[in-house]
Amino acid sequence: MKNILVTGGCGFIGSNFILYMLEKHKDIKIVNLDKLTYAGNPANLIEIEDNDNYFFVRGDICNEKVILDIFENHNVNTVVHFAAESHVDRSILGPEEFIRTNVFGTFCLLEVCRKFWKDVSDKKFLHVSTDEVYGSLGETGLFTENTSYDPSSPYSASKASSDHIVRSYNRTFGLPINITNCSNNYGPYQFPEKLIPLVIDRIIDKKEIPVYGKGDNVRDWLFVKDHCKAIETVLVNASDGETYNVGGNNEITNIDIVRTLCDLVDEFTKSNNSQNLIKFVKDRPGHDKRYAIDASKIKNELDWSPEYNFKTGIRETVLWYINNRKWVENIKTGDYLKYFEDQYNERL
Repeated sequence: MKNILVTGGCGFIGSNFILYMLEKHKDIKIVNLDKLTYAGNPANLIEIEDNDNYFFVRGDICNEKVILDIFENHNVNTVVHFAAESHVDRSILGPEEFIRTNVFGTFCLLEVCRKFWKDVSDKKFLHVSTDEVYGSLGETGLFTENTSYDPSSPYSASKASSDHIVRSYNRTFGLPINITNCSNNYGPYQFPEKLIPLVIDRIIDKKEIPVYGKGDNVRDWLFVKDHCKAIETVLVNASDGETYNVGGNNEITNIDIVRTLCDLVDEFTKSNNSQNLIKFVKDRPGHDKRYAIDASKIKNELDWSPEYNFKTGIRETVLWYINNRKWVENIKTGDYLKYFEDQYNERL
């Protein structure tokens, strides 16, 4: 773990991971390859952009030549693959880019690794994926690493496809890989199309908060700093070919999340009655009912468990968005406004 290529490092989880790793490991070099789509924001990394051990390359993971140039110029021995189209609602509006980036882009990365890494003894390809590949749970049970894949949306299907491709390169070509499937992340720098930053932003602006269906869909929530530590743990300690589920042990309904956010923003901004902004709207197609992660494998084998509970993590998150309004306003551009109109205006 010396020369690390991080794909999608200007996105939410990728930028948090780069900041975490460069603070903790002074002897590594990180190359950040990012296409800078709507969700990629270089401002997330402004504090380290001049570091001698950090390099930014703007490029597409579907361009094999761009990847190969990075490998040749920086002697990459580790890949941490975050780059993906990741928002379910957008995948319903337009699936094509999800298939291209998440499936073909992952294939391009794997091909460069296979061609460039003649000696794989000190190499690692870590593919960061999602619990959504498993589909929907009933009222009981947990996703384990042996749960059958049953994706419901174009997004989750594209991630399931990329998981299978990564695993095949290990079994067929001997490429050293690991896969992590995480639950819903939250924390600083998350683009405000996702539930938590979207709701915080709507509360602050005193605008209606759209909640799908009855708001009774359940998700397990993982604070992004805990996720970064889990990825580091897998990089350093995991055996070749292993898959790990990463969860926060925080199963909460969407409506309870929204109400908690209303109360916290009211508390921190000396406001009141934000719950009156809640509006239940038509549910999205194929909306999985419940996700819940069994993270016992990564705990038992690698000694990782989340340090944040939801109460501490969500308070830190809300304060970050309140104190960083300029960051939020700078990314609410025409593309974001058009997406919100396409997704919610009829519902609202």
